[in-house]
Amino acid sequence: MSTATNENITETTSAASDELAAHEVKLTDVAAGKVRSLLEQEGRTDLRLRVAVQPGGCSGLIYQLYFDERLLEGDAVRDYDGVEVVVDKMSVPYLSGASIDFEDTISKQGFTIDNPNAGGSCACGDSFH
Repeated sequence: MSTATNENITETTSAASDELAAHEVKLTDVAAGKVRSLLEQEGRTDLRLRVAVQPGGCSGLIYQLYFDERLLEGDAVRDYDGVEVVVDKMSVPYLSGASIDFEDTISKQGFTIDNPNAGGSCACGDSFH
């Protein structure tokens, strides 16, 4: 097992995760901690964080973040200190190089996605193209 840390992001790789395709979505340590906390609240250790891009929204594409117990054919997986992040094969190119963080401030609370592939977004900020 090896661990690499870069810009508040800790990634752990193991033999099990090496068998599946990997993706280039990053999960910050803060976001990984929040995911762990949510999973503990649910009492579930079998869930993964799935990130996907779906058609919809004002600008054409929307992000989906949800917990999933399934691994589907073609899924790409990376483990961040015990938090598995899964991206379906159709979403991988749209999310390459994206970073997921969690903000908890007086003005905003929630997960954020910084995606270098997004050409623009709508005024509400919920979709991109």
